[in-house]
Amino acid sequence: MRHYEIIVMIHPDHSEKVSLLIEKYKKIIKKDAGIVHRLEDWGRRQLSYPINKLQKAHYVLMNIETAPKTINILETEFRFNTIILRNMIMCVKKAIVQPSPILKLKDEKKEKSKFDK
Repeated sequence: MRHYEIIVMIHPDHSEKVSLLIEKYKKIIKKDAGIVHRLEDWGRRQLSYPINKLQKAHYVLMNIETAPKTINILETEFRFNTIILRNMIMCVKKAIVQPSPILKLKDEKKEKSKFDK
């Protein structure tokens, strides 16, 4: 089994379906004895450049451990799902479980706004 980092950009009009998509992909991963080490829903974020005339997208980050054949299944799912704007699957050397810098920044902003009130 190998370790992978997956980033998925979802159409902003379908943000309510994100949890369903995540559950679907988690089932695919766990079906072949895969493990989800980290799952982060970053929410809607501004895009660096327009994609399909859109300025924002809903981002999801996953760090998983699974077999390469499962990655092929996920790639096919991503490719034929019209809700997904872009995806990137990277092979990493080890499991990453600590929060990402983007999630840390998001949490810091929440804490700061909580103290400002």
